[in-house]
Amino acid sequence: MTETKTEAKPLSRSEREAQIKDKAGWVIVVMAALLAINTYMGNSNSSRVLNNTIDANNTWAFYQAKSIKGTLAEMALDDAMNRKDVNKVATLSKKIARYESDPATGEGKKELMEKARQLEADRAVAKQRSPWYTYAGSLFQIAIVLLTASILSVKNSLYRASIGVGTFALVLMSQAIWLWIPAVL
Repeated sequence: MTETKTEAKPLSRSEREAQIKDKAGWVIVVMAALLAINTYMGNSNSSRVLNNTIDANNTWAFYQAKSIKGTLAEMALDDAMNRKDVNKVATLSKKIARYESDPATGEGKKELMEKARQLEADRAVAKQRSPWYTYAGSLFQIAIVLLTASILSVKNSLYRASIGVGTFALVLMSQAIWLWIPAVL
């Protein structure tokens, strides 16, 4: 029995180019899809920051209006007490209590303060996510450029580098979504 050894013939440039095109083409599609998803989620997150800022400001303005109304009602209550107007004292006392807390409508100062603070907390979380979406998007773009360069230069090293950059971009995108790396400071 004779063994035949065949030496691997080096691939020509066009054969290497075809191999890289096949591999890189599919990876470009995946990276572009991830970039599109990241951009969509990043834009939604930016809208959340803006909307929560507006809603928190509106809620605090409503809180301030309730505070002013409460102060005016307290002044009127003092006047009614000085005049010994029992009916007006009772009416104003109920109104003042409702300005402080009104669980039925959720429009007492106590409820408004809780709502505004929750909106601010939600906005703070959205702000933490924002830079991660930006970093991930930039790295997905760089990965796509490296993939394109790997096709043009017919270099596997650029292809592998793009996979590394894309993987790191995916890690950063996951941080934006789940905030699994604890906040520094």
